[in-house]
Amino acid sequence: MTVPDFDPSGQPGYLYEMMAEHLAARIEAGELLPNTPLPAERRLAAEYGVSLGTARHATHILRERGLVFTIRAKGTFIADEARRQSFSGNS
Repeated sequence: MTVPDFDPSGQPGYLYEMMAEHLAARIEAGELLPNTPLPAERRLAAEYGVSLGTARHATHILRERGLVFTIRAKGTFIADEARRQSFSGNS
């Protein structure tokens, strides 16, 4: 399944939430594979045409949902199904 391009124009709400939803859809669709790095926040900001702060906030939302995890000095990675299940079980 292919996720449509990101187009927040004309939609009410916060841009960082729309970006997080789009990234979550890409993860669920398999465009962003488990245990692979999420692009750097600066790259995501450029790709989505948003500020670095917006990209950081979107990444934070994904981390809170258990869709990504961060390893200090290594980066942020897409969580696999087992990690997502253990995360949701701890909430």
